[in-house]
Amino acid sequence: MNTIRALYPGSFDPIHNGHLDVIERAVRTYGELTVTVFVNSSKSPLFEAEERVELVHEATRHLPGIVVEQSRDLLVRYAMSRGIDVVIRGLRAVLDFDYEFQIALMNRKMAPDIETIFMLTSEHHAYLSSTLVKELARYGADVHGLVPEPVKVALTKKFAHTKGDYYDKPTSGL
Repeated sequence: MNTIRALYPGSFDPIHNGHLDVIERAVRTYGELTVTVFVNSSKSPLFEAEERVELVHEATRHLPGIVVEQSRDLLVRYAMSRGIDVVIRGLRAVLDFDYEFQIALMNRKMAPDIETIFMLTSEHHAYLSSTLVKELARYGADVHGLVPEPVKVALTKKFAHTKGDYYDKPTSGL
């Protein structure tokens, strides 16, 4: 039997339940899945890469067949070096598709043997983004049900020093 090696790449800053939904379905489909935290030079992450790897590891601990890694390399170069056959990309909405489609075509040009599979996130997670989760946590909102428990704890620690800052400061013009 020919085993298909699948990869789910992302910045995962932080991993949320939409990501976890795609991971759970991808590992069911392929049996094994490498989840790789990529360092994106155009982003300013809240969590360091090592923290993100640990959070992804903690969030996926219950799933057999998951390997969590980190890379600073180009996605296709990384995938080729690991013998990856399929790259999984999660989609929430049409805006995601346009961006992901362009990247998939460029990846195919660079590595024609690696397929990109688009996987729709479940509709009850379609609104989630790492940016939204961080913004809610920054303002002290409860992110329970949006992120795995280890991420909720990590976000609470990250923003513990800012608790109340947004409510206690006078606003101008009001």
